[in-house]
Amino acid sequence: MSERPEHRLKRLRMRSMRRGIKEMDIILARYAEVRLAAMDAGQLDEFEALLDENDQDLYQWVTGQVPPPAPFTGLVGDIAEVACSAK
Repeated sequence: MSERPEHRLKRLRMRSMRRGIKEMDIILARYAEVRLAAMDAGQLDEFEALLDENDQDLYQWVTGQVPPPAPFTGLVGDIAEVACSAK
């Protein structure tokens, strides 16, 4: 049985808010609030894969300290853009 779309969105929102470091909680929760509802299944798959990454790595990617792996370049750039617009 596959997961209902509304349940998946809720689960991904929760995973975005409950990270290992507070900075990523804030950044990813804001991103989820702004973008998740408009994402298609493929984009949600990519975001979910990103959530499996280590928070310290994610923070460095989003802040531009280290370039993200190629599969996440566009998504990380979008997350950084949303994070900067929240200031």
